[in-house]
Amino acid sequence: MPFTDDRTIITSSADGQVRLAQIPENGEVSTKRLATHRGRVHKLAIEPGSPHIFYSCAEDGLVQHFDLRNRSPTKLFTCTSFSENKQPIRLNAIVIDPRNPHYFSIGGFDQYARVYDIRNYQHDGSVSSDQPVDVFCPRHLTGSNNVHITALAYSITSELLVSYNDELIYLFQKDMGYGPNPPSNSSSENSQKLDQPQVYSGHRNSQTVKGVNFFGPNDEYVVSGSDCGNVYIWKKKKGELVRMMLGDKHIVNCVEPHPFFPFLATSGFDKSVKVWAPIAKKLAPLPKNAKEIMAANKRGREARARITLSPEVVMHLLRLQRRQALAYVERRPPADFESDDDQESEALIFGFADDNDTPGEGSSTDPRECNIS
Repeated sequence: MPFTDDRTIITSSADGQVRLAQIPENGEVSTKRLATHRGRVHKLAIEPGSPHIFYSCAEDGLVQHFDLRNRSPTKLFTCTSFSENKQPIRLNAIVIDPRNPHYFSIGGFDQYARVYDIRNYQHDGSVSSDQPVDVFCPRHLTGSNNVHITALAYSITSELLVSYNDELIYLFQKDMGYGPNPPSNSSSENSQKLDQPQVYSGHRNSQTVKGVNFFGPNDEYVVSGSDCGNVYIWKKKKGELVRMMLGDKHIVNCVEPHPFFPFLATSGFDKSVKVWAPIAKKLAPLPKNAKEIMAANKRGREARARITLSPEVVMHLLRLQRRQALAYVERRPPADFESDDDQESEALIFGFADDNDTPGEGSSTDPRECNIS
C-alpha cells in the first residue's frame, strides 16, 4: 500500500481470499483474512495515494470496497449482464482512474468495460444496485457472445485500455462511451456516431488471463504478454509495434511497470519474474521470425472466432484449460532458479530528449516523448 514504507501488503488469489500482510521491523510477517469471494480473485485496485483504500473483484461478480481503518469491507454490488435475465458477470479486472479516483472500471466475462462512480454508493452497503455511469465496447463486438475482457488499465489522462480474450487490445478516449445503457448490436444509431478506439494487434490472448498496461513516463507505450511467450510493446499513438521480447518459454501473463523508474516486470509459466531495464547499447529490431509469430497468432484468433459457443461451454473449456496448464506445470522436471538463463538476454533502450535538443529538419519526433526501440 502507498505511504506505508512498503510494510503493508494486500494480496488475493484463486481461493477467493483477500488478505492483509504486515511486515514489522523484526521481519516476522503476519497475515489476516479481510474478506472472501465465492470465486477466484484476479485483481485488486488501490486508490492512488491512499494507504487505506482499495477494491476487489472476483469471478462471483461481486465488487467490494476496503478501508483498512474499518473492520469489514463494503459489498458494493454484483455485476450483472445487460440482458433481461441479469445473470452475474464473472470479473477479471478492476482499475481506478488516477485523475479522478471517484471512478473505477471493471471487466469480465462479456464484451463491456463498465465505469462506476463510488459516490453513487453508501459505505454501509445500503445501495447495492449495479449502476454503471458509462460503458465501453468496440462497435463490432456489441452483441457478441464469444469474447470477454481479461485486463484493463487507465492512463494518466483517463484513457481506458481494454484487452479481450482471443481478440485485440483497444484504447478508448473518455468520449467513446455508450453511456449507462449500451446498444444491443453494432448497427444502432448510437454505435455509428462514436469514434473507433485505437487498436493494438500481433499478440494472442487466449490460454490464460493476461494483463495489459501502459509504459513510459507519459504512458507513451502499451505493453502486453502473449501465448507465444513474447512481451509486446506498441506505440500508444498509432499502434505501431516497436518491440517483441522473449519473456517466457510458454506464456507471458503479467506485465507491470515500475511506478517511477523505466523498469518493466513480467511473469508467466516459468518459475521466475523477469525485470527489464534500459541497459542495451544498440537498437534492437523485431525478431527475424516476428511476422511468422504474429501470423500464427492471427490464425489462432480467426479460427476460434469462427466457432460460436455458449457462455456455459466457454466456462467449461476455460476450466479444462486451467486444469491442463496446472497438470503440465506439475509434470515438468524440477529446475533451479537459473533455468531461464539459457535464453538470450534482451534489454530496452530509452531516449529521454533534453529540453535543449531539437529534432532534425523534417523530423516528426516529439522532443517531449520517451523513445523506445
